[in-house]
Amino acid sequence: MHILLTGGTGFIGRTLAPLLIAQPDTAVTLLLRDDYKGQPLPPLLENLRPKIDLVYIDLSDYLRTARTVYERQPDQVIHLAAVGVSDPFLPVKTALAFNLHATLNLLHACFEKSSTTHKFIIGRTPGEHSAMNPYATSKAAAWQFCRMYVRTQQWPIIGAMIYQAYGPGQPENNLVPAAIKAAHTQVDFPMTAGTQERDWVYISDVAAGILTMLHADLMPGTTVDIGTGQLNSVANVVCNIYEIIGGNGRPQIGAIQSRPGEMSQQLADAARTKELIDWQATTSLDQGLNKTCQHYQATFR
Repeated sequence: MHILLTGGTGFIGRTLAPLLIAQPDTAVTLLLRDDYKGQPLPPLLENLRPKIDLVYIDLSDYLRTARTVYERQPDQVIHLAAVGVSDPFLPVKTALAFNLHATLNLLHACFEKSSTTHKFIIGRTPGEHSAMNPYATSKAAAWQFCRMYVRTQQWPIIGAMIYQAYGPGQPENNLVPAAIKAAHTQVDFPMTAGTQERDWVYISDVAAGILTMLHADLMPGTTVDIGTGQLNSVANVVCNIYEIIGGNGRPQIGAIQSRPGEMSQQLADAARTKELIDWQATTSLDQGLNKTCQHYQATFR
């Protein structure tokens, strides 16, 4: 089997890639953005470089994308590449170029220039439901095109709705590592009221869920929720981090104004996921936060 993966250097992709490579009789092609050329790969991937087919490409260039897909003839595609996941000020043009147009180019390349692709998994975000920023709105638009192609062309496209992923390796501008760094340096952490509740899913569980989707028999157009089916508030997570690390700092709850229109709850339908792919997350929030705190504390030393 030949798997093509985009977003392999990202938080989720770099955890998923080693699992893909470990699959028997599986070749993996990693599509990386042109501006990664000449840069070192993340440590998890650098050690696997001899086992990966690396291609540096701009997915907004349809001809290059089509040629790459035609030459590789992938059996399955996992499209995780996106920009702006933690950037509320992402320019609209950038969001459209990378999250919509690049996705359409890859879809057309896989299903019009290749006859081998029998499953295309695209990463989705719960923020698509409210579409309150350019990132979420561009992702929602991409999924609507996917649904159109499922209905009109019967393309085998599947959505992976990834809930609040966290864990080692997450960029430090995200909530969990930012709070860990503040607690580690024993300073206060200004934050919103933190009443919004999220389904926090540990990174190794996210990767395992997507891997399971590869082998599941799913109807085109299906979206599989990758989450735990349990809610915890943002404030509770930050307070737990400070309790785990200890020290003199504390969360400053309510110091920052909440963003208007933010969804109060985002919860995965874990029972439906179990029914669809016979998979469920195995890492509790306490376990995941402890592992994540240990990782970053070692990194910050």
